[in-house]
This record gives sequence, C-alpha cells and structure tokens, in this order.
Amino acid sequence: MADDYARYEKECQKICRENAELLGEFAESLAAKGLSEATVRKHCENIDFYLNHFLLYEDAERAESGVHMAGMFLGYWFIRKAMWASRASIKSNATSLKKFYAFMVGKGKVTEEDLDDLKMQIKEEMSGWLATLDRYDNPDIDDPAEVWGF
Repeated sequence: MADDYARYEKECQKICRENAELLGEFAESLAAKGLSEATVRKHCENIDFYLNHFLLYEDAERAESGVHMAGMFLGYWFIRKAMWASRASIKSNATSLKKFYAFMVGKGKVTEEDLDDLKMQIKEEMSGWLATLDRYDNPDIDDPAEVWGF
C-alpha cells in the first residue's frame, strides 16, 4: 500500500512538471493571440487548478485524458471542492477548458473530435451544472440526492 502511494506521488510530481511546461506554452499562445495579461493569468489559473488538483485528485491523470472529464469537473467536483464556485466561475472554467484543449489540438495531444466533443458537452450540460450549483448553494436543500439528482 505504501509503495502504491509512493508510486502515485512520484507520478503526480512528474505530471506536475509536464503541466508546468504545458501551462507556460499555453500562456504564451494566449498572449500571442492578443489576450490581456489578466485574461491570460485567469485562464492559466483555471487550467492549473484543473490539471494539478482535479486530474491528480484520485489518480495521476495527464492533461490529454482530461479532455473527457469536463462534466465530472464542472458538474460535480468543482462545485464541491472550490469554495469560490459560482455561476461565473463555472462559465469561466468552461471557457478556459475550451481554449486549453484547442491549444492541445495544436500540439497534437488531443484530436479535433475530442475538442468538438468537449465543446458539445459544455453546450449541452452547462444549464444542468448551473442548476446543480444553485441547488448545492440553497440552504433549504439538505438532501444530497436532491442536490445531485440521484
């Protein structure tokens, strides 16, 4: 068991180094498109949280596999784990994810089809994620099944 955790920790450290390089390149690509320094910083903060917290929370997942996990992140994990979760922050993170995975397509790390699937998921599920956040933040709802819809 201790060996498994040590292996997980070592893999997470390796992935964090890879993520730092990706985030630097992502920031440069956004700046090259003329985005303001504040906007670049916000997108990078959002993606850093996604890559280095969410994707490494239960398993050592690389950025490439995260293209298929946006629903779990925005519709559940972010709402529970980010005390700053709000309607605006969910929308901001969705925008950052689209920009980041478009960047990853350019690097050949994910396919155009993966990106299209991500965009479609965000479009189709955003209203549900926002409704879940509203229920989660509603002090009159104390039944988790009512919040999460199970």
